Amino acid sequence: MADNQEDKSPSASSEQDRRLVERALGGDESAYAELVSKYTNALQRHIARMIRGASEVDDLVQECFIKAFGALPSYSFDYAFSTWLYKIATNHAIDFLRKRKLPTTSIDQPVKAKDGEIEFELPDITYRPDQHIVEDERKQILQEAIDSLPEKYYTVIVMRHQQEKSYEEIARELDLPLGTVKAHIFRARAMLYRKLRHNRGSL
Repeated sequence: MADNQEDKSPSASSEQDRRLVERALGGDESAYAELVSKYTNALQRHIARMIRGASEVDDLVQECFIKAFGALPSYSFDYAFSTWLYKIATNHAIDFLRKRKLPTTSIDQPVKAKDGEIEFELPDITYRPDQHIVEDERKQILQEAIDSLPEKYYTVIVMRHQQEKSYEEIARELDLPLGTVKAHIFRARAMLYRKLRHNRGSL
């Protein structure tokens, strides 16, 4: 009940969010940065409670912001921005958990039962003869988007996602502050998101 009452009477924080969102929708890049700065630590704690011990928390937080900013035109001021953002973060963490669990369940492995092991098979209804072509096209589109990034963003994206280096390793190798590396990766992902949205039909 208390939460509902707070929603009806916007707090100073909610009013600040409203102004930042309005500025962001008007194209003010600094408003995005202020929202990221305000909510990064809170989202890290929120996601860390769901993804215990996962090293991907920082990546997931950045992806949440990218999703949120991409959907910002559809955000309704009838709801607190923080509530909307946390919902996106929760759904993104749940999607991550589901995807991470998928490889651990193999339908063609024997199932252990009390009277021994029973092997079973299921038809692969997802098979498409042209699947490898589709995947190749997706990879090509993604690589072209990465290649088109400014050099400083291209470098950190390649190191993070193709060379699978940690944020700390990237900061050390490029001799950059850790915060700068995270900011560059966030900006690079946001740019990729916008580029790939234009190619959504191809993906």
